Amino acid sequence: MKLTTRGHYSVKALLDLSLQPDDLPASVNAIAQRQDLPAPYLEKLLIALRRAAIVESVRGAQGGYRLARPAAEISLGQILEAVGETVEPLPRHQPQIDQTEDWVTYSVWKRLHQKLREALYSISLEDLYFDARSWQAAQGEEASFVV
Repeated sequence: MKLTTRGHYSVKALLDLSLQPDDLPASVNAIAQRQDLPAPYLEKLLIALRRAAIVESVRGAQGGYRLARPAAEISLGQILEAVGETVEPLPRHQPQIDQTEDWVTYSVWKRLHQKLREALYSISLEDLYFDARSWQAAQGEEASFVV
């Protein structure tokens, strides 16, 4: 599995929102500028994340987006699914009945796929936030929090 631009940008935007004090909304342009992302593309991703109830939009002059629930309750798997990422390691494969090696390979990939899905759904946005903060602390004060 490879995290595409869509998934990477979504995680960056959500980590940015997790930094917002008092659940204040952040505008698309503010997030895009802080994270060096293209605003029009980010807007499309945030709309998909809103449809999946991961973020909510707030209208008005001080509006924007904010997390719809605590970061600990949002999994990496949910984020990737919301923006159309696939967690399939290989294209769908049906083994040939008369070939034992094909069944063994299929069984191994099926188990690996299940473990990958479990891992993606067990990693929360909060976990990623703390990982990024730990990395930042290890880099020293000059490191900015651009994910």
